[in-house]
Amino acid sequence: MVSDVHGNAHGLARAGEGADALICLGDLVLFLDYADHARGIFPDLFGVENADRIVELRTARRFEEARAFGARLWAGIGEDRAVVVEQAVRKQYAEMFAAFPTPTYATYGNVDMPRLWPEFAGPGTTVLDGERVEIGGWVFGFVGGGLRTPMRTPYEIGDEEYAAKIEAVGEVDVLCTHIPPEVPELVYDTVARRFERGSRALLDAIRRTRPRYSLFGHVHQPLVRRMRIGATECVNVGHFAGTGRPWALEW
Repeated sequence: MVSDVHGNAHGLARAGEGADALICLGDLVLFLDYADHARGIFPDLFGVENADRIVELRTARRFEEARAFGARLWAGIGEDRAVVVEQAVRKQYAEMFAAFPTPTYATYGNVDMPRLWPEFAGPGTTVLDGERVEIGGWVFGFVGGGLRTPMRTPYEIGDEEYAAKIEAVGEVDVLCTHIPPEVPELVYDTVARRFERGSRALLDAIRRTRPRYSLFGHVHQPLVRRMRIGATECVNVGHFAGTGRPWALEW
């Protein structure tokens, strides 16, 4: 089980060793590494100094200034922003999807581009979003993406649409999402020093349907990585880009 791969193809190629299946909870793309500002699409295009500046603005929650700063940088590129970003994402996806073992079950993160996934997902990779699948006798439900934030990452959706996907999954043994349930200890990032967006609909579903596990990523350095909500064990399966270590679920 991995999440927040963010360009770590080398680690991803080994993540499924010894396992019956690999589950990936999204964020394959690396736009900007907040720990190493030299890595990602943004510094490749605009340099490390500008990456330092935009991280500084975002960390200070000066989002309007960050957007204005980014807009000035993009204006200097002289090419269509969407085309440039898509080309860079395609290059990363080719490497990421080639590293997936068979079988892999995957859903989208908030920085992913779902419309590109069919182009790269091979026959050994099953992509699920608002859907269920049986693995080893247990039913797994998958809900991808994130909720809308000032960061405006590529796959953010409205609360109602997200809640509808949670509802469509229904009762499962393991509920797999990119973002965590809306619990302060699970959504606070201790390094970024901010609360990320968790899902109230997901929290309500956990309380109502009582899955064995709720598994997620998104928050890279959470205040708490694991806690129980009623009968459900809630686990942040980790920032794989930083650790290179998968989280194992055995049953």
